[in-house]
Amino acid sequence: MTVPLGEAIRVFAPALPLAVAYSGGADSTALLLACAEKWPGQVAAVHVHHGLQAAAEDFARHCHGVCAGLGVPLMVWRVDARHARGQSPEDAARNARYAALQAAVTDPGAAMACASVATAQHADDQVETLLLALSRGAGLPGLAAMPARWQRGGLTYHRPLLSVAAADIRAWLARRGASFVDDPSNSNLDLARNRIRALLLPALEAGFPRFRDTFARSARHAAQAQLLLQELARGDLELVAQTGADGLHIASLRNLSRARQANLLRYWLKASFGAVPRAVQLDELLDQLADCTTRAHQIHIRVAGGFAVRRAEALTWYNPAPGPTPSD
Repeated sequence: MTVPLGEAIRVFAPALPLAVAYSGGADSTALLLACAEKWPGQVAAVHVHHGLQAAAEDFARHCHGVCAGLGVPLMVWRVDARHARGQSPEDAARNARYAALQAAVTDPGAAMACASVATAQHADDQVETLLLALSRGAGLPGLAAMPARWQRGGLTYHRPLLSVAAADIRAWLARRGASFVDDPSNSNLDLARNRIRALLLPALEAGFPRFRDTFARSARHAAQAQLLLQELARGDLELVAQTGADGLHIASLRNLSRARQANLLRYWLKASFGAVPRAVQLDELLDQLADCTTRAHQIHIRVAGGFAVRRAEALTWYNPAPGPTPSD
């Protein structure tokens, strides 16, 4: 259920000191102001300078001015957020942003040693994330959308505004006369998320006014189902793990249903190697396992940036050139 921004901040209880990811835009401005008011002297801001557009320097100057007025320490972290071939610009920018947040907060010379980090995604962002996942044919991990709290690199990250509508954030800022910057890339309809925001959300608002609440409920259901699948996968992994080897016992794996094989393989690849297979790759691997009825049958196929291979009675995975693995 969506709530006012003030109520979301009232129940927000992170470990302090707190770092706020601060772009200078409306959402992060509201989050920074609210947190600085609630915990004076216990909040720092981190501005990630992506260097992808001419306005980036203006954004950084604006953030310096706002933080100086609030008496909030500001850490500006410059990153190279250009995307690699085959990678979406949004994914590249997001990965660079979280790497920068981690680096800024844990840097020995940080303006404030923070125990947790808050980011400003809100209820509309959650809907956009779910619709993007649906448009890409994602499974339960994608349909679970964004968690309100998660761990990364020893830090706890929070999204305290996930239950607050974007319009409520803008209204809160307007009542305070707070200034913020508008990122010109938000109007670029070449980006899928912007098309959803500009074209789909207004239609949903008109036809289904409670869509933020119902979509969030669906995301929670998906997240719960994903947790159950992970529990099942952990139990199956104990049954089929190859003793003394870094792999899965093929005969034991073949005793599982195809659906349980797929669930286990996704879990094993992600948990053991940080690898996320594409749907077509996983289907091919399952077909190979189904045909693996003799010792002579070999498996050596590309899966998630590396290779799934048969070695004796075990299925293993290796990456000849470690690096980021593509996601489905």
